[in-house]
Amino acid sequence: MTATEILFLVFAVIAVGSALLSMTSKQLVHSALWLVVTLGAIAGCFVLMTAEFVAWVQVLVYVGSIVVLVIFALMMTRQPAAG
Repeated sequence: MTATEILFLVFAVIAVGSALLSMTSKQLVHSALWLVVTLGAIAGCFVLMTAEFVAWVQVLVYVGSIVVLVIFALMMTRQPAAG
């Protein structure tokens, strides 16, 4: 196996593992952060397949916009703590 194939397998394992952790996490913020790791690993796979444009779109649109929007919505809809 070449170094590129090994690195691709590492990214794939990270993506699958973090996707499973994203689905099974009890806290919503942790789930969103595991989703960031998943999408970053998928972008790494795209870079290794020489699809740099798709990788940048993945990072900018999904990690930069969608996940930030999800985290912002989670933070805004949390009920205030009883003080």
